[in-house]
Amino acid sequence: MIRRMTETDLPEVAELEQKNFSVPWTEANLRESLNLPGYLFLVAEEEGKVVGYAGLNRVLDEGDVTNIVVAEEYRGRGLGTALTAALLEEGKKEGIQAFTLEVRFSNLPAVRIYEKLGFVQEGIRKRFYEKPVEDARIMWKREPGQ
Repeated sequence: MIRRMTETDLPEVAELEQKNFSVPWTEANLRESLNLPGYLFLVAEEEGKVVGYAGLNRVLDEGDVTNIVVAEEYRGRGLGTALTAALLEEGKKEGIQAFTLEVRFSNLPAVRIYEKLGFVQEGIRKRFYEKPVEDARIMWKREPGQ
């Protein structure tokens, strides 16, 4: 089940961050963002457990995808694609007409998901990521007419 994230999800989401990102958001960072009007967060839940989440920061009619992660033991089931698609759909409902994100150059599974959902690479951010240092692909998905 994919649904909006609530404050009760924050400990599990923060744990996903810690396990999957070299520079993770803290529970405090997540709580602060969850309470800001421009942010949208979704979680994927199975049997009462948060197994993935996705975040988006809205600025006018553009959405910056912040993080998308699925717990390692739940990967390969299409949850990353489902979370991303749901995030885009919710963003469109809120008037977002163009979506952007950065993704590690080496994260080919994520790149494939984004391309499948209509994102295209439009640039590179040199040395964007830390631990390890790596370039980021800048990808955009624009609604027709944008």
